[in-house]
Amino acid sequence: MNLYPVILAGGSGTRLWPLSREAHPKQFLPILEGASPFQATLARASRLEGAQPAIVVTNHEHRFLACEQARAAGQALRRTYVEPFGRGTAPAVALVAYRLAAEDPDAALLVMPSDHDIADADAFAASVATGLAAASRGHLVVFGIAPRWAETGYGYIERGAPLAGADGCHTVASFVEKPELEIATRLVASGRHAWNSGVFLLGAAAFIAELERLEPELAAACRAAAQACRDDAGFRLIDEASFALCRDISIDRAVFERTDRAAMVGAGFSWSDIGSWDALWERGTKDGAGNECHGDVQLHGVTGSYLRSSHRLVVGIGLEDVVVVETPDALLVARRGETQRVREAVEKLRTDGRGEHRVHRKVHRPWGCYEDIDQGERFRVKRITVEPGRKLSLQWHHHRAEHWVIVSGTARVTRGAETLLLTENQSIYIPVGETHRLENPGKVPLQLIEVQTGSYLGEDDIVRVDDEWHREREAAR
Repeated sequence: MNLYPVILAGGSGTRLWPLSREAHPKQFLPILEGASPFQATLARASRLEGAQPAIVVTNHEHRFLACEQARAAGQALRRTYVEPFGRGTAPAVALVAYRLAAEDPDAALLVMPSDHDIADADAFAASVATGLAAASRGHLVVFGIAPRWAETGYGYIERGAPLAGADGCHTVASFVEKPELEIATRLVASGRHAWNSGVFLLGAAAFIAELERLEPELAAACRAAAQACRDDAGFRLIDEASFALCRDISIDRAVFERTDRAAMVGAGFSWSDIGSWDALWERGTKDGAGNECHGDVQLHGVTGSYLRSSHRLVVGIGLEDVVVVETPDALLVARRGETQRVREAVEKLRTDGRGEHRVHRKVHRPWGCYEDIDQGERFRVKRITVEPGRKLSLQWHHHRAEHWVIVSGTARVTRGAETLLLTENQSIYIPVGETHRLENPGKVPLQLIEVQTGSYLGEDDIVRVDDEWHREREAAR
């Protein structure tokens, strides 16, 4: 079989707030030895013998971030699907499977979440090779993780009889979805149950056959949505109207829990879904007092704690078993063991209409990034970085004027009919309603300070006239 890694990269990652935000979730954060979980997943996939370049499924907000991180990691992508909204893992995998089955009848999909931590790439590759023996016989393979405790937040797989002709593979006796603690304790003690890793290996044709047998209406909708996709600016855009007809359901519920083709490989690799700050503390390299620290941190009499600073000095005194995470606009302080409740805090921010659950002060864009420095009545100050060779859209604003001061690098500025080159310490004024564009023609990053003034300074006050990124009008530059 020909192996095609499929990386699912559309999640919001709220459990690692305040570092993770909806606009920049955990799979794209550099929390694994300087790399993001998404980059680590790409690297792991690239080491699989005979594997094709990865296929990524993400959303409109994260598509540029995913492609930029792949480029920075030196990893080529075969195709990037862009979902207009989430519909669960079953439709996402089905759209890819229909396309691959048409291109390669012998295609096998290795479906991987983008936000998991699997440190041993060689052990992972060995488990995948084991699973291919079952997949080549028409089985749909799931990788099971030996449970380390009675976890209620994971699904469980009960191991059945050994699978004939596929050493190391077993049939699946049953699936148990996120049991209560008493049941989870019994499952772990049984010795027959494994955590469901969410990593699947399946032949495209076999998966489609089972989906059409078990969920014929969903299969028909997914097939139509796959045919309605269109290519645009290097992305495979999923048609919104067609995708809306696909039922929101996981691949587990749609197929794996009901098929008689399910097989399990007992994973020979360590695994974490990085589902909380506690999980990052557990995987970390701790000091002699059991502390895991990142950034500008000083400790005095602190034990068993996780402290991360991204903006300013954090000093801990006389603390035990706490988690402290500092960002420029938010500070999390929690008892270790309680960090799953971060979800409650994020939901409260959302219902209160606050913005800290969605974006950082530093916001990434396909051309670079900007960071809010100050804001008040009728003014807003940003630090803008434009990467070499990149440019913003040609645009204008209904309500705001802008003043740009170049800090470093060279800017090519379009203002109305004018085109100017500006360098360090030079500035320019953009009146309300004037079309303008900023671009970096140089070989080093362009940095400038932008001062906005006007009656409304929201990111949605923008009209794009021309945009090389092919973005529709949206709340972004």
